[in-house]
Amino acid sequence: MTELIAVTKAAVRAAHWHSDQRRKGAAQEPYVNHLLEVAGLVAEATGGEDLNLVIAALLHDSVEDQERTRAEIAAEFGEDVAALVMEVTDDKTLPKAERKALQIHNAPHKSARAAILKLADKTSNLTALALSPPAGWSMQRRADYVQWARDVVAGLPSDNAFLHRRFAEAVAKAERSAV
Repeated sequence: MTELIAVTKAAVRAAHWHSDQRRKGAAQEPYVNHLLEVAGLVAEATGGEDLNLVIAALLHDSVEDQERTRAEIAAEFGEDVAALVMEVTDDKTLPKAERKALQIHNAPHKSARAAILKLADKTSNLTALALSPPAGWSMQRRADYVQWARDVVAGLPSDNAFLHRRFAEAVAKAERSAV
């Protein structure tokens, strides 16, 4: 499968799997926008040199949010992509507070590639929080989310200057919008 076909196939799968999902923000933008943004950040951060990581970015929430399986992803996109997706997937059977605590605890143990994906995901989430915060989120809840994202990212084994710069910009925007 050529690289372009593989990426577009993943984008199509992500769009279909998440077609009824919306972001939490007041704008209720299609969730696929988040997946495309994360994939774009990953592609830029890696200079387009890690095709499987870009594909994993497109699919990173498919197990967690759409009940797709590792086997399904592996069968279509390979074991490397499936392993990356699983490495950034939360266990939705756990309470939300525990999942959030585990993200902080597990951050230092991520592979370098999963750390890039996680950093891109947090960057996208903070950008969305700044532009279109969820209705009903108090300023304190928004500030708490920003701090949690900072705590997760602080533990990640990533020295990708591009993504850290983009994350810092997203933090600054989110913090300004939360005051």
